[in-house]
Amino acid sequence: MEKVDHIGIAVKNLDDSIDYYIHTLGLKLLGVEKVPQQHVTVAFLDAGNIKLELLEPIGNEGAVASFLEKRGEGVHHIAFGVRNIRQRMEELRTSGVRLLQEEPKIGAGGAEVAFMHPKSSFGVLYELCAKRSLGDE
Repeated sequence: MEKVDHIGIAVKNLDDSIDYYIHTLGLKLLGVEKVPQQHVTVAFLDAGNIKLELLEPIGNEGAVASFLEKRGEGVHHIAFGVRNIRQRMEELRTSGVRLLQEEPKIGAGGAEVAFMHPKSSFGVLYELCAKRSLGDE
C-alpha cells in the first residue's frame, strides 16, 4: 500500500453534505462525478493531507444504498493507493484475504478499484485504488 488515498463517506443527500463540508468545515470541493457502474454520485473534497469522497447512491441499488439502509450515513471505506492493483490483489489473496471481486472495476476518475471483504480486515471495508499516477486527483 502506497498511501491512504481517500476516505469514503456514505451520504443520503450529496448537495446538503457538500454544503456542510465546504461552508461549515471550510474544505475545497475538487469535483463531482457520476459513477454508474458503482451506482453512486461522488464528490471529492480536499481535506489537506487526504481527500474525502462523499458517496450518494443513484437509486436503491448498489453497495452504498445497502450500506445507508443498514447503517445510516458515515464512513463507508478507506482507500489505499496502489501501483499495480492486479499484483496487489493476488498478493492479498495469497495471504488469505478475501476480495469482493475477481477483477478490478472502474471507479471515480477512471481509477481501477477493488475492495477487501470486511471480514478479512477486522470489520473495515478497504479499497485498493490504482490511478494513472498516485498523485492524480
